[in-house]
Amino acid sequence: MNGREWISDYSTGDGLRTFWRLFRWRERTQTGWMGDVLTFLLNRMAHRHGGYIGRGAVFAGEPVLPHGLHGVFISRYAVIGAGCRIYQNVTIGEVGHAAPEIGPGCVIGAGAVLVGKIKIGAHAKIGAGAVVCENVPDGCTVVAQRPRVLSRDP
Repeated sequence: MNGREWISDYSTGDGLRTFWRLFRWRERTQTGWMGDVLTFLLNRMAHRHGGYIGRGAVFAGEPVLPHGLHGVFISRYAVIGAGCRIYQNVTIGEVGHAAPEIGPGCVIGAGAVLVGKIKIGAHAKIGAGAVVCENVPDGCTVVAQRPRVLSRDP
């Protein structure tokens, strides 16, 4: 990393390059005190931004996080494909030790929630605010319900 990239990374306060370097190091580390120390450091870095990535989460490559770890929660059982773009406040949660498996090249919009043992196909797009609890085929776009008026004051 050259000086300009380091200054840019440091000035945004995200420190994602360092985060992913430590994350990969922890993946190579088996049990023991070193794994515990790396987990502590990673949790502190993620907590600083209000995010969480579980210890068992599997990433095929570094995901693109345009807003850093701000509000991102990824279950320890999740599997994330290469080149996924995950915006802020996304929850990839688990139900009964089963979490989503996300294909490569997916885009997950701000505030989206993906839960349960579901599969998101390659290059799928999940719109902002969508709640997904069913499988999504390759290349599909999923959006939240359209807004509707529930009651009207007289």
